Amino acid sequence: MTDLKVLIRQDEIAKRVAELGADITKDFAGQSIIFVGVLKGAAIFLSDLARQVKLDATFDFIGVSSYGNRPSPTQELKSGWDSTGEVKLTKDVDQSMKEKNVIVVEDILDTGLTLTFLKKLLAAHQPRSLKIAALLDKPSRRKLPLEGDYVGFKIPDEFVVGYGLDYAERYRNLADICVIPRE
Repeated sequence: MTDLKVLIRQDEIAKRVAELGADITKDFAGQSIIFVGVLKGAAIFLSDLARQVKLDATFDFIGVSSYGNRPSPTQELKSGWDSTGEVKLTKDVDQSMKEKNVIVVEDILDTGLTLTFLKKLLAAHQPRSLKIAALLDKPSRRKLPLEGDYVGFKIPDEFVVGYGLDYAERYRNLADICVIPRE
């Protein structure tokens, strides 16, 4: 697995994250926000994004898992993996979201199943506003109509790792976003 191809370089990521931070700062001027990072993949994006936002901001984390018969790593790379669409909460937020500006921070917007689940779940907390910040968007895989409010990059249907995204818990620490060849 050393044949990784760089899709987005770390300097491009840093520039785009700074732009997203400036947009959030402008959109919520004079207000406070809570970033809710989706574990584990969004942790690096969340930390970089939070430092670019010039507002009173805190963060929390939420965890989810998808059901389905996951194929072997080799098969997953060749043909991908689709969950059954059933999403389970594994860790809820620790603070109240009521009447707060909440921005869900996700590494990748893919099928839309997980973020649709999270939007419904967090909406029940009665936030003042609820937005989505996704580093990557893979619209070709969308199963539910969902768009991010703050999107870093639209990407093709490739298996990507790095900057928090993993393959079998590996490669999260790469500074670039890379494509793993499917063969």
